[in-house]
Amino acid sequence: MHKQTMKAIVVHAPHDYRLEDRPIPKAGREEVIVKVLACGICASDIKCYKGAGMYWGDEYNPQWIQAPVIPGHEFFGEVVELGEGAAEKFGLAVGDWAIAEQIVPCGKCRYCSRGEYWMCEVHHMFGFHKDVAEGGMAEYMKYTSNARVHKIPKTLAVEAAAMIEPLACAIHTVQRGKIELDDTVVIAGAGPIGLFMVQIAHLKTPKKLIVLDMKNERLELAKQYGADVVINPGQEDAVQKVLELTGGYGCDVYIETSGHPSAVTQGLKMIRKLGRFVEFSVFGEPATADWSVIGDRKELDILGSHISPYTYPIAIDLLERGLVDVQKIVTHQYPLSEFEQAFSVSAKGEESIKVILKP
Repeated sequence: MHKQTMKAIVVHAPHDYRLEDRPIPKAGREEVIVKVLACGICASDIKCYKGAGMYWGDEYNPQWIQAPVIPGHEFFGEVVELGEGAAEKFGLAVGDWAIAEQIVPCGKCRYCSRGEYWMCEVHHMFGFHKDVAEGGMAEYMKYTSNARVHKIPKTLAVEAAAMIEPLACAIHTVQRGKIELDDTVVIAGAGPIGLFMVQIAHLKTPKKLIVLDMKNERLELAKQYGADVVINPGQEDAVQKVLELTGGYGCDVYIETSGHPSAVTQGLKMIRKLGRFVEFSVFGEPATADWSVIGDRKELDILGSHISPYTYPIAIDLLERGLVDVQKIVTHQYPLSEFEQAFSVSAKGEESIKVILKP
């Protein structure tokens, strides 16, 4: 590698993202350097850009962005350098495609020591923590020695490989719902991850799969991906419709992935007694609800879903077998130099579903 510097997007503050020259990282012991082939823009990236739930040097929510840092956690790349021991540790060779999981676990805390690495107490994440784990919105990036790295078959399309991280999150969320064959499942939100959840839930073959979203074109795509019923809550009473479809009882499983606080109260109304409510979204504002519904009235199982533990290999396998589609989800692609336009298109979400950057 003859180049010494690379182009990278650098976060300095809310609304202050800059394209800068940065040194190309070097591989230390058990570290991997990849040339980034693609990096998706996530809804959480947009929330960070707007300054929601951020960490800018005070004590508020320190697990979010610590500026200045290179953002991006939906990445993959081609291996260009392997530090001492990295080839053996990760089973990689120069030229391979490889991805690292979003979390960089400490390996020492209570959760890591019990195999619950995705809840690591230190909780460093690629694209959020300066000097620890720079992200994928750059020409090159480093997978640190404590990263969880997976080899990607080159038979995958670039767009498919770029979607491994969000697909892995979707798989974990659906797993949390423990869908049974006779369940009626509602997925609230048909954004990129919601559409992956639809496909994964469909593979579980529930009795009825219902998808809610405010955008009709996304609902049409959800139908193509296996939804039996689609509902636009802006055009009809979603709660009443679900109750009608379930004999007045409500759905068995409700998965919230819209990111809107109103979807929480909506779910508590349309889920049956003893149902399973799975919360995935990262909200930009607090969600409030009558908490007594959970205990006194319905005795619900409330389940959180955080990132993607042990699901990257599953995501890669499903993509390799052609069981999950990404081509209709990845709608826009931009070079790093046009990142401002890419963020704008992604934030509006009017014509786009998933926007990716190709360094």
